[in-house]
Amino acid sequence: MAADEITVTVVDDHPAILVGIEHWYAAAPTPIRVVASGSTVKAAWTPPGDSADVVVFDLQLSSQGAPSLGDLRRLVDAGRRVIVYTMREDEQVALTCLDLGAFTFLTKTEGADHLVAATLAAGEDRPYTPPALAGAFSANTRSDRPKLSVREEEVLVEWFQCESRDLVAQRLDISAKTVTTYLDRVRLKYANVGRPARSKAALMARAIQDGLVQVDDL
Repeated sequence: MAADEITVTVVDDHPAILVGIEHWYAAAPTPIRVVASGSTVKAAWTPPGDSADVVVFDLQLSSQGAPSLGDLRRLVDAGRRVIVYTMREDEQVALTCLDLGAFTFLTKTEGADHLVAATLAAGEDRPYTPPALAGAFSANTRSDRPKLSVREEEVLVEWFQCESRDLVAQRLDISAKTVTTYLDRVRLKYANVGRPARSKAALMARAIQDGLVQVDDL
């Protein structure tokens, strides 16, 4: 594998989509390589697809009548970074995928630029919010927002805007250990209201949903 290369498994049952994705990745600014693809989620569980950095997952495979939310949950529970890439555009499905732990949610109409950008972000553990998902956030009203302290919100927002916890510590004049403590408290509060956020990307999604930050500010 080339240095800094991002590997991907694509789960999609449309051959033209698979060809298009490989073509888009070949033109990416950072090398992205599809190591496995298939029409069922088995491609993500068997070599070489089981070791890919990112799984691009079609939520609505033609072999299944309903969205494959169970498969998404199992992938996330196994620690996989999953980009849901689907023709479905309903906002509630997008939010459900985020609640299950998907890295991000993309509609196929959003095209090459957003899929490549989302894959690069997933491979580098950076948040990515495409237009459709931002629209779902803005339309969503939640009654289960955890109660964060002013300091917890401050640390959270700074962390989204910094590359490391050390930089957050410098900007707020606290220790990196204290930054970690605040972030752990925030994650615990989200978990306690049934909205877990295991990654920085997921935590950012929660913050956008709850109006703590705006997409344009990131």
